[in-house]
Amino acid sequence: MKIPREAVLLRIFLGEDAKFDHHPLYESIVLKAREAHLAGATVLRGPMGFGHSSRLHTTKILRLSQDLPLVIEIVDSPEKIDAFLPELDKMMAGGLVTLEKVQVLQYGNDRTTI
Repeated sequence: MKIPREAVLLRIFLGEDAKFDHHPLYESIVLKAREAHLAGATVLRGPMGFGHSSRLHTTKILRLSQDLPLVIEIVDSPEKIDAFLPELDKMMAGGLVTLEKVQVLQYGNDRTTI
């Protein structure tokens, strides 16, 4: 049995059209996370959603939206996530950021990432 390790899940909710320095915000966040040597980042694209404006964003053909919801998930040690938050704050003009404690069961050969 693998022993769980404590980690933090950083989850970032934003729209596909969000920009930072004339680039897609989600790309900027992932590249900055890589530069910070975080364990990894995954961008998930949602087919439907709404945010604080209650405006519906969907892939349905009759209501085609370019600004689909995105979620970026990053899991790493609490210290590394805490160090990344000020960088994230500089990039985000809007959206939602959540943090939650998670237990990591890591599989594969490399067990040094978190």
